[in-house]
Amino acid sequence: MSELLERIDRLNEIGIALSAENDTQKLLEIIMMGAKSLTQADGGSLYFLKDQMLSFEIISNDSLDIQMGGTSGNKIAFPPIPLKMDGLENHSNVVTHCVLSGETINIEDAYHEDGFDFAGTRDFDANTGYRTQSMLTFPLKDHEKEIIGVLQLINARDSITNEVIGFSPVEQQLAESLASQAAVALTQRRLISELETLFESFIKMIASAIDDKSPYTGGHCRRIPVLTMQLAEAVHSTHEGPLKEFKIDNKDRYELETAAWLHDCGKVVTPEYVMDKATKLETIYDRINVLETRIEVLLRDAEISYLRSLLDEDSKQTQGQLLESYENQCNQLKADLAFLQEVNIGGEFLSDSDILRTAEIAKREWQELSGKTRPLITQDELKNLSIQRGTLNSDERKVINNHIVATIKMLESLPFPRHLQNVPEFAGGHHEKMDGSGYPRGLKRDEMSVQARIMAIADIFEALTASDRPYKDGKKLSECLKIMGNMKIDQHIDPDIFDIFIKNKVYMNYAEEFLDPEQIDSINEKAIPGHF
Repeated sequence: MSELLERIDRLNEIGIALSAENDTQKLLEIIMMGAKSLTQADGGSLYFLKDQMLSFEIISNDSLDIQMGGTSGNKIAFPPIPLKMDGLENHSNVVTHCVLSGETINIEDAYHEDGFDFAGTRDFDANTGYRTQSMLTFPLKDHEKEIIGVLQLINARDSITNEVIGFSPVEQQLAESLASQAAVALTQRRLISELETLFESFIKMIASAIDDKSPYTGGHCRRIPVLTMQLAEAVHSTHEGPLKEFKIDNKDRYELETAAWLHDCGKVVTPEYVMDKATKLETIYDRINVLETRIEVLLRDAEISYLRSLLDEDSKQTQGQLLESYENQCNQLKADLAFLQEVNIGGEFLSDSDILRTAEIAKREWQELSGKTRPLITQDELKNLSIQRGTLNSDERKVINNHIVATIKMLESLPFPRHLQNVPEFAGGHHEKMDGSGYPRGLKRDEMSVQARIMAIADIFEALTASDRPYKDGKKLSECLKIMGNMKIDQHIDPDIFDIFIKNKVYMNYAEEFLDPEQIDSINEKAIPGHF
């Protein structure tokens, strides 16, 4: 009775361990070791059922010092066992019969048991010198009574003499009780794993959809998680400076990577005409073509006026003077058109003098077929051509900036589990600046997590180096680091994280993987503004 109570206590301990373990391979080992301990078995095998096949997951034998599968690192070379052979149910094998019948099979001596084919067992014994005798095989059934696998135990031993004996009814009952708990634990772990896989696939699908939505940002949502995690690992491995206490475990990594994948999910609500605005005059189409047509009309009007002047006998100008005036007018119109075409492309900065020149050109007029005069450049066109940086005007900038508000709103509406509860904060802070001048919340450095500050640097560096933006080519690596160095000085990015970014050469690891070779130039880290 004392021994039985000890085994029941052991069964309870195993049950607690099963419910607490999240690693599937360790879970398998707990099941195997627990079953052997409860029944005092010398060995055993655990099988999973999949696609009408039983595959070996773990093999253990104390006498032969065999540990395969699980966390042992030793692969199992044995092929899976089919439930059917030549179209017929395979009842000749003990483990397959256990699945097909759903019953526990308790064999006292395999060498004196009829009805099963033990040729493989005898071959194993012959090759190893082992003697397989007693055998207890029972199905693993989940909460819906579906068989998910089989556990087979070999050679029960007498606790006093250590001799091989048969598995008693008590041991069978204990083993079946363990099997029930084990099956539930395995099913739970499998369901959790499947849900995690589904969740990860879903967030990657969202990221891919955002990238696919715009041909100009393709790959951005896939590159940010890589760079974010590279930088996070660099900060984690730092042993000096203000961030030496920052450490992350696997759960933290999973949370941060999830946030990185979702950091731009709000762009699903951003209109394509804003996301894909490749030039300043682009809406559904590029209105520079309309300007080109208007100037073409002015050129033709100038030609007509010139030809009429030649035919005018009362003209006070010579033909040479008329020709010179006509050519000057044409040259000016063509120069203005070339200037507007260049301005329309957008870039890092449009000077005040260029804005004034655009405004002067806008004062020109052209005449419609009806005879009504119209401004060469409308007020809306002038507003867009006067954009100093990039291609977005102030209204459009608000629209695209709103993507981060939408991101935060979307993520905060999701019931994230406890281990992912910081995802909205991590993802929602990548446009904030350390001096509080960022958006959407105007947070300062001390109000942001390290993870959010890491993601902010990753987002900026990816944007600067990206070669798939509509209004610019990917910059040289040295130019990107110079810009970010100035951002460090201006307190726009975290200075300590940026120092680690440079010191650990995270920029180069990323560049070698994602940048075009011509973008990677020589880097003098001491020349980077704000060099540590």
